[in-house]
Parts: sequence; C-alpha cells; structure tokens
Amino acid sequence: MLLVRPHRRHLAAAVSTVLAATVGVGLLALPAHASPLATGAVTAVGAVTADAVEAPVPFPKNAELVGAGNTHFLTLNPETGAYGVRSYKDGTGQGYDGRVQLRSTRTDDYVIHVGHYFVEQRNVDASGPLQVPLGVTNTGTVGYAGSAGDAVFTSVETEAGTVLRKHTAAGGTTVVTGFPEGSIWMSVAPGTHDHALVTFSDRTGAKWGLLDLATGVVGEIHDRSVAATDGDVAVSETHVVWTEGVWTEGDGEDEPDLRKVFVLDRATDEVRELPAEAAWSDELQVGLLDGWVVYGVADGLASGTTNPLHSLTAYSLTDPAAAPVKLLDHLTSSTAGPDGSLYVRGGLVGQGEGMYRIQGKGGAKPEVTLVATTGEPTEVAIGAGGPPAVVDFDGNGGKAVFDRSFSRTSVDVTITLRHVRTGKSTVLAVTHPESPTVRFEWDGTVSHGSEAAPNGAYTWKIEAAPLNGIGPTATEEGSLTVTRVTRPHDFNDNGTLDLLSRDADGRLWRQDSFYSPYANDGQLLEAGPGVLVGSGWQVYDRIEATGDIAGSAVGDLVARDKTGVLWLYQGRGTGGFTGRVQVGGGWQVYDKISGGSDLDGDGRPDLLAADTSGVLWFYASTGDVTRPFAARQRIGGGWGVYDKLVATGNIGGAAAGDLVARDRDGALWLYLGKGDGTFTARKLIGAGWNAYTHLVGVGDTNGDGRSDLVGLSPTGNWLYKGTGSWSAPFKGRELMGLEYPVNGSQLVF
Repeated sequence: MLLVRPHRRHLAAAVSTVLAATVGVGLLALPAHASPLATGAVTAVGAVTADAVEAPVPFPKNAELVGAGNTHFLTLNPETGAYGVRSYKDGTGQGYDGRVQLRSTRTDDYVIHVGHYFVEQRNVDASGPLQVPLGVTNTGTVGYAGSAGDAVFTSVETEAGTVLRKHTAAGGTTVVTGFPEGSIWMSVAPGTHDHALVTFSDRTGAKWGLLDLATGVVGEIHDRSVAATDGDVAVSETHVVWTEGVWTEGDGEDEPDLRKVFVLDRATDEVRELPAEAAWSDELQVGLLDGWVVYGVADGLASGTTNPLHSLTAYSLTDPAAAPVKLLDHLTSSTAGPDGSLYVRGGLVGQGEGMYRIQGKGGAKPEVTLVATTGEPTEVAIGAGGPPAVVDFDGNGGKAVFDRSFSRTSVDVTITLRHVRTGKSTVLAVTHPESPTVRFEWDGTVSHGSEAAPNGAYTWKIEAAPLNGIGPTATEEGSLTVTRVTRPHDFNDNGTLDLLSRDADGRLWRQDSFYSPYANDGQLLEAGPGVLVGSGWQVYDRIEATGDIAGSAVGDLVARDKTGVLWLYQGRGTGGFTGRVQVGGGWQVYDKISGGSDLDGDGRPDLLAADTSGVLWFYASTGDVTRPFAARQRIGGGWGVYDKLVATGNIGGAAAGDLVARDRDGALWLYLGKGDGTFTARKLIGAGWNAYTHLVGVGDTNGDGRSDLVGLSPTGNWLYKGTGSWSAPFKGRELMGLEYPVNGSQLVF
C-alpha cells in the first residue's frame, strides 16, 4: 500500500506531495500550550547559490523539520516532544506541546493541534480558531483523518459505513463524495494547492486518489502497491514516485529488507525503476521537483558506514541518461513547501548544518539555498581539549589522560605523538566513540608499547576521519613536553630502568626496560635488544651508576681505573656518555662504592665509599662537572662486615635517601637516611640475599613514586617493589622479563 511514515522525514513538494499515513488521535486535550521561542545566537552560513540571499535565520540544534509554510516553518525536538512554529524572517515564534502540524494555502499558514477531544486549526497570523470535536458523538465515532490547505478532515464510523467530512472556517462541514461503495480507512495528506491526497480501501483493495479541495469530490483513483507498504511516496500532477520493499531470497523475514525507487507517469501509467542503488534502510526518502526525482537515506551523518544514498540526490525525469546530481551531503528530515520547493534539514560540506530550500528549475539543476542555520559544520570539526602542554608521567599512575571534543561521533579518531629527537611514536585511537567528548589515555609508552616514552619535546597530530565518508578528515597539530624526574639508572632519558653490563671483552652494554601493567598483572620487561655503548671498559675495576651528579639532567657514571683514578662519564640522555672527566686519584683505598641516593636532601644524588679498613665515607655531589664531589665526610667504621652496599633512594619514608647493606652471611640490612649524610641504626630486612650475584638500587620502576631494588642471579632476575615503610621496605619479589646472562665474567650495575 502507498502508505508512508510521519511526514517530518519525507521529501515532497506542493506539486510533489508526500502521502502521509493516517495520523492517530493525540494525547493532549486542546488547547495545546504555546510559549514564545528564543532564537539563540548562531553563526550565519552563506547560501549555496551564487545569487544574493538574505542571511540564514537560526535553526534549533538537534531539531527535526516537520513543516514548511509561506511565512513559517515547524520544528520538533524529538527528545522532548516540543514543537516550534518559527518565522522565516528571524527564526522567532511560538513553542507548543502536544501533536502539531503545519498546513498552507497559497497565502496563509495554519497550525493544527490534535488532541483527545478536539482538532483545533488556527491561522498563524490571525485569531479565531476552528475547532472540530472528536470521539463518540450522536452521529457516530469521529476520528481525525488528516488536513490539507485550510481544511481539517474527520472520518465518521456510522451504522451505514465510513463517511469522510471536510471542515473549514469559511465553509463549515461538508461530506466528501466520490469514494467507491464500501470505502474505509480514509487518510488525507497535503497534495497540490488545489488537491489533497487521499488513501483508502474498498472491496477490491487499497486505493489512492486526489480530493478536490474546492468541491470536496474524490477523483483519479488508482490502486496502491501492496509491496510499498510503509514505504515513502510523493505525487505531483504528472508523476508518482515511491519506495518499494524487495524481499531477498531465503531471508525468512516478514518485512522486505531492501528498498528500490519506482516512478509512475500518470499520463501513460508507465512504471519504471529508478537506476539508484537499493537501500538496506527503511529511511529511504523520495520526493518530486519540477522535472526531477529527489531521494536519499536519512540520518547518514550519524552512520558508521559509507553509503552513496546518504547524499540527497536528484535524478532527471527529462533526461534519464544524465548523471544524478548531489544536492546535499546528508539529510535528517524534510517537508514540502507550498511554493513547490522542498525544505530539507541537512548539511553540505563548506556550508554547514541547517534548513535548505531546494527549488526545481525544470531541466536545469535544482537550486539549493541555506535559509536557516544551526551554526554547526557538516564536516567533522575538532573542538576544545586535547593533550596538555606538559605531560608528567611521575603522577597519575604513570599515565596521561586527556579529553578532546568532536562535532560528531561517527568518526575514527587517532592521535599520533612523535618524539622530536628520536622519532619514536605512539598512536592512540578511538573508533565511533559513544560521546562527542573522547577520552584518551596514554600509558607512557612508544614503539607499539614496547618502551617508555623519552622525555623532551613531542609533536602531536589529531586526525578525525568520518566513517560515513561525509566530509574530509579533520586534522590539528600541536606540541607538548614529556617530563619525569631524573632517575639514577636512566641513561636514555625515558624515566625507566637501564641496566649496564660489561662483558668479558670489555664491551659496555645498555639494556632498557619498561614496566608493563598488563604483562602477568604487572612485570618489568625488556624494551628491545641490548645496545652497545662502547668498548675498552676493561680498564676499570669499579663502575657505578650515580644518577645526575653533574647537571646533565640524566644519569651519570663514575668508573675507577686500576691505578685508583676515578673518572666521571656524564650522561647524554641518548643512552651514551660524554668523554670522561677525571675526578681524582687515590680511590683504590675503597673496596665498595655506591651512588644514586640523595643523602643530604639537596635534590642531587650522592656517593658512598667504604675503605678496606671498614670506614664509610660520604661524598656530597656538587652539580659541577669539573668538581662533582665535595670533600669527603666520615660516617663511621665497622662497615667491613658487608660485601655489598646499595644506595636505594628513599625506601623507608624517612628524611632522605637510604642504604641497604648485605653482610657476608646473606642478611640484608636497612639504614634510614637522616638527611645529613648519616644514617639511623640498622634494621634487619631478611636473610638469603646472598643468592644474588648483583643487587642494584634502580629507583622507581613502576611509577608508584617509591624506589625499588633489583636482584640478579644466574637462575633468575627479580624485582622488589618499595613500600615506603621502614618496617617492611619491600613487597614480595616479582620475576622480571629481563633475559640477562649473569655469570662470573659479566659485571652488572
């Protein structure tokens, strides 16, 4: 049957009308509430045509277009159900509750309210409404059948059958004639200025015809296609166009799942199928202009897939060989204008969102003009928010979280962050977000999550590609800086642990790592293969990572040669070191050296050295590469009982950096720093620590703000996370994902 859905989503014109479905009785008694509408501030968007036109008036955002008259148009907010009758002149008007329609003659516009007990028709520019009662009356049950021009139509169910009545303010009530005997289910919708479109059924099936608004007589009756049930239809004085459902073979569905467009020449009764792609959506809409069929699938802007039918397209009836013409990039709702034009709520890239008037020009391309604007772009636009200027991965659990807004959700959004110095990058992606405000979470890694992001300058680029193909990809670029605190064992300036090892041939290797919260519920992993730092390091019998003691902002090294001279290697921040600088001689008196812990609270890591007689000495760092340490200070004797000293940083929650010491029986002891280079009395941590070939104070490895300890052995490498508590400074050990071959010929520090 040539029935259609509510007209607010239809394409039609006064000479190319929509066949509307029977409108049911409203839910609110009349009169409906009316209130003034505010226009709101919008940005005017220029017209599509080259001809000069008045500036577009405001159109409410998120509203549908459900009616277009001579001087006013009708909008509906689908979320609240509120209607607005608005002026073409400035967008102001009245708001209404209840079911509302807008109808027009050649000169006047009428607002129709449908309620439980009355239908009320009121001229937009005049008082004195026409009221038509509904419900049970002395003559039978009266229902609303529709409206067209200045007439309201009701159907009356009597014992003799169904009667269609016409009501006007000037002519009163008259009975519509011309129906075949036994006709029922009458429904009336706007047609041309002189005729309304009426649909009904009789004993032979479903019909449609034209109702003369002057005489009240139905004529030119045609059969309706059963396959077109619930499809969209438009009629003009020369043609009828409709969408017809097509069942695919073996789909087993009760309703058609494809829709095609068909055109009837009313003069010849010839029917032809339009050469347009079949639609999988029941939102395929059609309309008629002078010499053109217009069609498109509604709500393409919100779709997550491409579809050529998302565009509002015109097909020539006078030149079938001509290529279809795109009028708009998408539509959401449409209605007929009394002047033979179409009014479409939609959008065009470069012009924006709003209400467009489309006018037929015979064989020429239809003219498209923006007459009301929402102030929004049709193409994807990138809004407020985005990456901050500085990202500090020492807070927020080692993550950076930021929001960015976009003009719509049907997008594939990516943010590419690239480290300027190294070129290492990461991509954060969200496809078809649920909200226009998209939340991104950077876990602080680059290179597909295999290594920590280096400190320093980054560029970023946001790209928002429309999934539906409507408009170009939106882009925006910027920059940020990543910063972390300097860590003693970080040599490539990415805030994570680097272990250095010297092999039997004297080559120095660097192994970067990163802590993954996802691997085995949290694990320290290798960040790529080991990197050769250099050769010739066999000249040193002691090598110690000290942290930044000379102002390089990354970790430094000290190395003692076999003659007792101590040398400083300042970190470059790229994984390597500058040329060595001599610190001084006489360091052969020490059998244990440890650095990397700030012992005096000045923000710089210091150095500890125990001599062969068991006396422990404190060397405060100066930050001066030419004289990196102040004169030594004696801490005390008795340290010869230990075979390993490890400056750990602050692990016990006291005033400054701490120290752990392993005795020759394998017991590990904690010395809390006082903040003046000295320590409190020792406290036993536990026994069995002689299982490790190397103990390394590595700083914070997992971004929780507490320093950790690493134990390396031929049978496994283990991480002890700090707790910040002096009574139990470490959690239970965790196996690390570092495949370090620790043996007697390899020094690890």
